[in-house]
Amino acid sequence: MERKEIEKRKDISTLVRTFYSKVRLHEVLGPVFNTVVNDWEVHLEHLTDFWEMVLLQSGPGAGKFNPIPVHREVDNQSQNQISEFHFNNWLELWFETLDQHFKGEVADYAKSHAQKMAYILLFKIREGRTKNQVGN
Repeated sequence: MERKEIEKRKDISTLVRTFYSKVRLHEVLGPVFNTVVNDWEVHLEHLTDFWEMVLLQSGPGAGKFNPIPVHREVDNQSQNQISEFHFNNWLELWFETLDQHFKGEVADYAKSHAQKMAYILLFKIREGRTKNQVGN
């Protein structure tokens, strides 16, 4: 398959849908995602909105996403089992999907942004656990 530039929403949708088809089957990530996502079609559209906002600075997602509370809730639902290992697996699949289908500046930015996001989300999840322990 020839790799292409990420230029429009359709490209983002392809990225998101291809990536999450891998996530759903992944031995570590699949059980987490398949437990917490009730409607995959809605989830995929939501994530396409998010990544369109991040990568193309366009679309319906501008200013409406805060992934921290959602990820903290997923961690709570999984008995605080979300770890660096999960984020590393997520990043590995993200990079693999990007490298298989896309090239260029936006694809590179998708990688660097995902790395930063994974670091921040893991930090915020751990911070939330600490606050919960102090509050109890």
